[in-house]
Amino acid sequence: MPLTGEETHNTLRETTEAQTPVRLAVFDFDGTSIEGNSPVMLVRYLLKHDMLKKRDAFRILMWGAAYKLRLPQNESWVRGLVFSAFEGKPVAEVNQFLADFYDNHIAKRFRAQADDAMRKHQAAGDVVMVVSASFEPIILRAMEHHPFTMQVSTRMKIAPDGTYTRQVDGKPIEGAQKLVAVQEFADETFGPGAWELVAAYGDHHSDRTILSAAKQAYAVDPDRPLTRTARRLGWPVLDW
Repeated sequence: MPLTGEETHNTLRETTEAQTPVRLAVFDFDGTSIEGNSPVMLVRYLLKHDMLKKRDAFRILMWGAAYKLRLPQNESWVRGLVFSAFEGKPVAEVNQFLADFYDNHIAKRFRAQADDAMRKHQAAGDVVMVVSASFEPIILRAMEHHPFTMQVSTRMKIAPDGTYTRQVDGKPIEGAQKLVAVQEFADETFGPGAWELVAAYGDHHSDRTILSAAKQAYAVDPDRPLTRTARRLGWPVLDW
């Protein structure tokens, strides 16, 4: 008798758990895999093309100023403001818009050194994954052209009529939430205890949580706080 989908999933998990743990190599996206910040680039594009209300644009800019000062911020709130440009629009239409935005404005910023590092991990038998605060359709588009096969990123809620809302589905994949998201994803995919975080790459001091959880952390063009942490803990600092 053929196995049901649930039985197949359980069998795969049992097989994985009986073998050597899956080795995960995790890469941050903005400022690490690419040069620059994709949400910031998106906001600038939306402003240039009058796709954001002036009031929302001003609030986003004020949020950005506070973020640079490292003040506590509501990550869901600001992403909702950005996604107000797409509120009520069909999911397929928005996803295509963001895929095209990646192709036209972000793709050229993907770092060759990130590609090389990802390929080396793949050659070593590691599963390469991107974890990002950026919007999921952007990361999914990047995954079509670069050597990573899994991702967790910020997902927006979809209304019953198949249109996007301005609400984050769950939590933005930012700061300490990156490690939480990777753990939840890996436990669901491979099974608890059946995987290990062998390497993590990040550029921002907010990446310290996930970097600290990896067997080997790499600080990529780090900001000053992360540079200090890397020097103190002996993490390699990469100039990409």
